[in-house]
Amino acid sequence: MTFTRWEGRSVIVTGGTRGIGHGIAELFARQGAAVLLTGRDGEVARTVAGALARTTGGRVSGIGVDLKDPEAIEELAAEAVRLHGGIDVLCANAGIFPEKPLREMTAADVDEVLDVNLRGCILTVRACLPALERARHGRIVLTSSITGPTTGYPGWSHYGASKAGQLGFLRTAAVELAPHGITVNAVLPGNVRTEGLAGLGEEYLRSMAASIPLRRLGETVDIAHAVLFLASDEAAFITGQTLTVDGGQTLPESLDALGSPSP
Repeated sequence: MTFTRWEGRSVIVTGGTRGIGHGIAELFARQGAAVLLTGRDGEVARTVAGALARTTGGRVSGIGVDLKDPEAIEELAAEAVRLHGGIDVLCANAGIFPEKPLREMTAADVDEVLDVNLRGCILTVRACLPALERARHGRIVLTSSITGPTTGYPGWSHYGASKAGQLGFLRTAAVELAPHGITVNAVLPGNVRTEGLAGLGEEYLRSMAASIPLRRLGETVDIAHAVLFLASDEAAFITGQTLTVDGGQTLPESLDALGSPSP
């Protein structure tokens, strides 16, 4: 069996300056791909890219992109082509998750989350299509979530709607793009240890881990490996699908189903 050789392949990772996106960018860079990562702050994106290039020995660049700006998204696709000669993989990972109870939510709150998480995702895919078509093995991997498609959590109704919306988008996009050899899939992470969880305290993190059958939080590399697979040649016959990466978090009927941890 042969496995995908990533050398010479061009990968975009939106939201790649931290968290899951950073883990995805790092793994692709370690595999030899040429990576262009994005962040809202261009200086931060370039700094993170430089650090990744040094630690991985890979080819990593960074660019600032406001996913609410269609012109900036078009510039992102053009920059990837300019730097790397094309686009083989788009990891549409960028997303925001401000907490806001439904009773307090304003129209502006809803617009902000949907504009970045859903509209921005769709427009990024559209902007990259010409280059993905030329690649003849284009891969699109969306970072959705268990929140929205599978579960709910107070304060994140707008976030959940955006993540569920991504899955509605991917199924039709997968049908439309299949004749061009482009696959469209999504990963649905559960609770993953990122910078966003750091301030919650160790006791809270332990309680989160206790609700997961594998008895630990996910790591960014766990999600990155799932993305790498869906972007690989080995996944060429998989499209329009979702892969939940949650340590079994969504399986138990209740916490009682988990019982006591095995010694």
